[in-house]
This record gives sequence, C-alpha cells and structure tokens, in this order.
Amino acid sequence: MRKILLSAGFLMMSCGIMFAQDKKSKRAKKKDNAKTEVAAPAAPAAPAAPAAPAATLPAESLEFKDMVHDFGTIPEGPDANFVFTFVNKGKEPIIIQKAQPSCGCTVPSFSSEPVPPGASGKIDVSYHTKGRPNAFTKSITVVSNAGTKVLTIKGTVEKAPVSSVPENNSMMKTN
Repeated sequence: MRKILLSAGFLMMSCGIMFAQDKKSKRAKKKDNAKTEVAAPAAPAAPAAPAAPAATLPAESLEFKDMVHDFGTIPEGPDANFVFTFVNKGKEPIIIQKAQPSCGCTVPSFSSEPVPPGASGKIDVSYHTKGRPNAFTKSITVVSNAGTKVLTIKGTVEKAPVSSVPENNSMMKTN
C-alpha cells in the first residue's frame, strides 16, 4: 500500500513539473515570436457606432397632434390606451426608429414603415394600471430620422374596490 501511495505521489509531482516547464517554454516562444515579427502599420480604428442614428430631417418635419395626454382618473385593472398621431410636414419620408418608454409599465408600439410626406402615422401607448394606484406621469422618447421627441402620459389610477367577501386567510382548508 505504501509503495502505491509513493508511486502515485511521484507521478503527480513529475506531471506537475512537466506542465510547469511546458508553460515556461510557451511563454518563451511567444517572446521570441514577438521579437522576430516585423511591426505592421497600424490599421485606422473603425469609427464607433453612434448610439442613435443622426437626424437627417429638420425637427419640424415630425409634428405630433398632442405631446401630452392626461387620462384623468382611471380605474385600476384594465390597461389605459392612447394613440399619439403625427403628420410628416417634411419633404422626405419619416422613419420611426424606436419608441423608448420611461419604465416597463408603459408599452409603446409603432409601425417601422416610412411615413411619406403629408401622410400621418401613429404611436399606440398602453399603460398597465393593475397594482399601480395613485398618480403617474410617464414619458415615451421617440427617435426618428427627424430627431427625438418626448411624449408624456399622465393621470391618476383609482384603487380597485376590495371585495365585500372577506378574504380567507385561514390555515385550514375549507371545501
């Protein structure tokens, strides 16, 4: 038994030494290769992609009928929906690239199709009221080839009435 343990220990030590020498030789080879390589001229750095595409049309090209919508007092539960409409007052098509809400409780949707000059487009906005009683103000940032516009929805969510039947908080199961 003693011979087996000694043999295993010797084997593990010799393997460790071999791996350590292998790493040293690889590092030495990398240094030698780096010294013998001729430095190639540096390639020009690629320009970083812009965070948002630049506006190619004047901001006046994208004209919203309303920039702010007040829902007033609405009940908790069903979603509150509103459609923001806009008109292309420019001479080139407007392309909505994104509509970014200020939080996850607001969901905008829009068509990615270009809106030709003189035509109108829309951005549907849905606010989830369930579990969100009290006043709210949310923004939707619209990015297009005519710049950036910020739409706002606001209102007050009235808490849903509590059921007249008391909630069963008992630990006992009733049938």
